Amino acid sequence: MNLFYSPHIQGDTHLLDEGESKHAIRVLRLLKGEKVVLVDGLGGWYEAVIEDDHPKRCLLRIQNREQNYQAMGYSLHLAVSPTKNLERFEWFLEKSTEIGISEITPLICHRSERKQVKMERLERILVSAMKQSLQAYKPVLNEAISFEDFLELKHEGSRGIAYCFGSEREGMETLGSQGPYTLMVGPEGDFTEQEVHRALELGFAPFHLGPSRLRTETAAVYITAALSILQQQI
Repeated sequence: MNLFYSPHIQGDTHLLDEGESKHAIRVLRLLKGEKVVLVDGLGGWYEAVIEDDHPKRCLLRIQNREQNYQAMGYSLHLAVSPTKNLERFEWFLEKSTEIGISEITPLICHRSERKQVKMERLERILVSAMKQSLQAYKPVLNEAISFEDFLELKHEGSRGIAYCFGSEREGMETLGSQGPYTLMVGPEGDFTEQEVHRALELGFAPFHLGPSRLRTETAAVYITAALSILQQQI
């Protein structure tokens, strides 16, 4: 199945942008009359046929469409501190998108070793992972935000913060089986005690991810997978 992405799809025909057109015609060598799938990243799934196999402006005719295609039954917003080695953060974006995640926020904490991220590159990774896993939803990627400012935002549903120290933390099952979920994962050096204290004051529940100490990106993928499995069991 050949799947292509465009954020704005209207009418019975659609012109792929130059990048997607080149991939379809030059790389995949698709021809006029062949069937493809088009997604908009918002749940729209469009079955189409190539009407003009031009390598710079490939024209598709939409034959069938479906909204909310394979929608997640819950919402997961992960705020994750970017790793010093950005490839590891990109790996988290890719794998969490494949598993299923709604929203991602790069979280700048006191011990974060990276303070900035290149949003355009990260968006491309999300699109690629969405297409590879045959999904119609692309996670929302927010601009990087400080820990303090993130806490001041309005967060509905279950809120939690994962960290490594202390004995008051419980397993993820305490977060409940109903979303939406807003969960935070800190940097390699963990959240500071002050950050944890402030989050708990504002109603974030403390939780752990088992006995092993996980890297930031591993912890984020662990959370994504664990909630996906939990929701499938409901």
